[in-house]
Amino acid sequence: MKSWLLLFGAILGEVIGTVLLRAAIDHPQLILGVVFSYLAAFALLGRALRSGMRLAIAYGIWGAAGVAVTALLGGLIFGEVLSATSVIGLGMVVAGAFVVETGSIQRARPGPGTTA
Repeated sequence: MKSWLLLFGAILGEVIGTVLLRAAIDHPQLILGVVFSYLAAFALLGRALRSGMRLAIAYGIWGAAGVAVTALLGGLIFGEVLSATSVIGLGMVVAGAFVVETGSIQRARPGPGTTA
């Protein structure tokens, strides 16, 4: 559970940093927030990995969630248009991360006739 909370924090830091990066175009004073958010995101991702989360799971979910949430916030905050194709693509990215996670969990479980 701890590793998932750390991963959630990493995703949050990455999304905040990316949104602030876009906002810093008009408000350069936000650049320190960008730097801090990205540093926090990578630090938390590293802690999630050190706590035992597998790299494929952590990076896949971090990337997919970051892309999806950032795209949605880009539309809500900055009025960026998401086409139907973009929404479908975001859904595929999130679904792909889920498939990777599910496959990693199934592979980690011992099969019938094997010992753990």
